[in-house]
Amino acid sequence: MDLVIRDVDVVDGSGGDAYRADVAVDGGRIAAIVKEGAAAGCQRPTARRVLDAEGLALSPGFIDMHAHSDLALLRDPDHSAKAAQGVTLEVLGQDGLSYAPVDDRTLAEVRRAITGWNGDGSDIDFDWRTVGEYLDRLDRGIAVNAAYLIPQGTVRMYAVGWDDRPATDAELNRMRQLVAEGMEQGAVGMSSGLTYTPGMYAPDTELAQLCEVVARYGGYYCPHHRSYGAGALQAYEEMVALTRDAGCALHLAHATMNFGVNKGRAPELLALLDRALDAGADISLDTYPYTPGCTTLVALLPSWASEGGPEAILARLRDEAASERIRHHLEEIGSDGCHGVPIEWETVEISGVSDPGLVDFVGRRVDGWATARRLLVEDRLGTTILQHVGHEENVRTIMRHRVHTGGSDGILQGLKPHPRAYGTFPHYLGRYVRELGVLSLEECVAHLTSRPAARLRLPDRGMVREGYRADLVLFDPTTVAAASTYDTPRRLPVGIPHVLIDGRFVMEDGKRTDVLAGRSIRRTRTP
Repeated sequence: MDLVIRDVDVVDGSGGDAYRADVAVDGGRIAAIVKEGAAAGCQRPTARRVLDAEGLALSPGFIDMHAHSDLALLRDPDHSAKAAQGVTLEVLGQDGLSYAPVDDRTLAEVRRAITGWNGDGSDIDFDWRTVGEYLDRLDRGIAVNAAYLIPQGTVRMYAVGWDDRPATDAELNRMRQLVAEGMEQGAVGMSSGLTYTPGMYAPDTELAQLCEVVARYGGYYCPHHRSYGAGALQAYEEMVALTRDAGCALHLAHATMNFGVNKGRAPELLALLDRALDAGADISLDTYPYTPGCTTLVALLPSWASEGGPEAILARLRDEAASERIRHHLEEIGSDGCHGVPIEWETVEISGVSDPGLVDFVGRRVDGWATARRLLVEDRLGTTILQHVGHEENVRTIMRHRVHTGGSDGILQGLKPHPRAYGTFPHYLGRYVRELGVLSLEECVAHLTSRPAARLRLPDRGMVREGYRADLVLFDPTTVAAASTYDTPRRLPVGIPHVLIDGRFVMEDGKRTDVLAGRSIRRTRTP
C-alpha cells in the first residue's frame, strides 16, 4: 500500500457513529478499512508510509457547494484558503455569472461585471471560450478538485445582451443550445443570480425552458433567487414551483432569511421545503455559518439602472437626475438589487476596492448615497462589500435541516474579505459542533461530504469506503476551529493537519505542499 492511516477515528460521512480503524490508501483510492477489534485472522495493513493518527478524526474531503474560485484556482496554485480548510472539491460557476461559455464580447463584459468577485483577470490567460475548454484548463493541475455550473446570466449576456426584455425565439433557442453544449461538456447543472443583471431579466418561462435542458442531462438548478429580504418566502416558493414544473432537481444557493423582515422566520422556510420534499421534490440547499453576506456594491442598485451593462451604469451614476432616482429606489422604495428592502447604509461595510487609491475606505461603513456613488464611479463598479443583515437563529435553524449542505460563498478578492472564505468548514466543526452542539460531529460531516456528493452524483466520493477516492481530511475534533475573523479574515484554520486528494498530501503537518492534485469533476448520470 502507499499509505496506512493508523488508529484513526473514522467519521465516514454516512451520519453513522464514528469508529476506530486503520485505513489503507493505494493508487489514489481507499484500499482497505480494518476496524479495531476485527476478527483475529485479519491482519493490520502495511504500507510504504504509516501515519500515526491517534487522537485525530478521518473524514471524506469537504465539498464546498458554493465557491467563487473560478479564477483563483488558476492564479494561485497554493489556494490555501480552501485546501487548509479540508476542502477537496469546489463547485464553481455560481450566481449566474462566470467565464464560460463566452465569445470575445461576452468575456470582456463578464470580466468587467464581476471584477469585485474575482478581480479583472488581467493576470489570467483566457485561452478558453467553452465550458469544456475551461474544464480542460483546470485539468492542467489545480490545488483542489472543481465542478462547474453553467452561469445562466452569462448565457443570457451571450445570446441577448444586457436588455431588460423577453428573449426572442431565436435567442431562447441559442440559450438552450449553449446550456445543452455545456452539459454535454461536463457541467453539473446551471446557476442563476436573480438579483444580478442581466440574469435577473429572465422571466420564469425562460428559466423553466433552460431547466428542462439541464434536467435532460441529469443536472440540477442552483438559483440565487429573486429575494432574500422582502418576499423571500415567495421567492423560494417560486423556485420550487419552477423546477417542479420543469422536472429539474433544485439546489438553493446560500439559503438564508435576511434583513429585519425575516428575523426568526427560518421555520417557515423549512416548512415550505418539507411540504415540497414530502410531495416528491428533489431539493437540497447550502449555507455558510455566518450572519453577514458579501457581494459587490453595484449589485445593490435597482435592475433598471444596470440595463445596458457597466458603461451604461456609470453614465447613469454620473447623471444627477438618474443618480437621484437610484437613491430614491435604494433608500425609500427598496431596490430589487437589495432584495426589496430600503437600504440601511450602516449595515454596508466596504471589504475591497479595485483602485488602490480608494483603499482607505476598506473596513469602513458606508455613510450614505453620496459615498456609495463616489465609490461606484471612482472604482468603476469594482467595490466589494459585506452586508450585515443576517440572523443567528435563522443560521442555526437552517443548518439542522435534512437536505442542508455547506457552501462558503467565499469571495477571495479585497483587502478585507468575508472570513467565510477562509473559515466556513472549520467554523462548522469548531463552533457549531464542539462549542454549541447544534449538530453532532457525525451529522455535520455528512452535511459537508456525502450529501453534496449525492447532489453532484459522484459515485466514488463523499464517503470513507473501500474503493472510493482517497479525498480525505484528518482533523482534531478537540481543537479544529476557524482562525479567520472580520478583522483578520485571511488567517488559516487550526486543527486540520492533513488533507489528501487522490491519496496525495495537499496539506501535510498543517502546511501546504506543492502538490496540484485537483482536476475538473465532470457530470455523471449515475443515479
